[in-house]
Amino acid sequence: MTLTAHNDAGGSEKRNRRLGVTLLGVAAGMVGLAFASVPLYQLFCQVTGYGGTAQVAEANPKGVIAREMKVRFDVNVERSLNWTVKPAASITDQIGRVDTVNYIATNNSDKPVTGQAIFNVVPERAGVYFNKIECFCFTEQTLQPGETVEMPIVFFVDPDIDENHELKTIKEITLSYTFYASDNEGS
Repeated sequence: MTLTAHNDAGGSEKRNRRLGVTLLGVAAGMVGLAFASVPLYQLFCQVTGYGGTAQVAEANPKGVIAREMKVRFDVNVERSLNWTVKPAASITDQIGRVDTVNYIATNNSDKPVTGQAIFNVVPERAGVYFNKIECFCFTEQTLQPGETVEMPIVFFVDPDIDENHELKTIKEITLSYTFYASDNEGS
C-alpha cells in the first residue's frame, strides 16, 4: 500500500512538472508574440492595405482613367521632434496618373535631429489603392541645425479603385503623416 501511494505521488509530480514546463512555454510564446506583434501587424497592413496603409509600387502598369480623385495631405509632428513640417498642397488629378508632391521640413533645433514618418490613408478602404513609388517615409531623415528640406512623395491611385463599388462615390483621399523623433544617433 505504501508502494502504491509512492507511485501515485511520483506520477503526480511528473504531471505537475510537465504542466509547469508547458505553462512556461506558453508564457514565453506570449512574450515573444507581444514583441513581434507590431512588426507583424505593420507587415499585415502593408500587404493588405488594412488600416489605411498605402501600398508600395515601382510604377503604374495599369494606365490612367477618366475619373478624377482629389488627394489631400495632412501632417502631425510629435512634440519630442523639434521640426516644423508643412504638408503638400492638395491636388486633383486623373486616377492612375503618377504625381509628385513635396512636404517641407525644418529642423528648429541647434543640433542634428533624425526623424521618421508613419502614414495612413483615409478612408481606410482606399489605402490598398494608394501606391507610393518614392517617399521620404521609407527611411529616416536627418536634418542639420536650422536646415529646411523638401521631402518628395511620388504616388498614384490605382485605377482598380473604380471597380470597388464601395468606393465609387469617394472623391477625396487624405494621406496623413505623423513625424516622430528617431531613437538613432543624431536625434
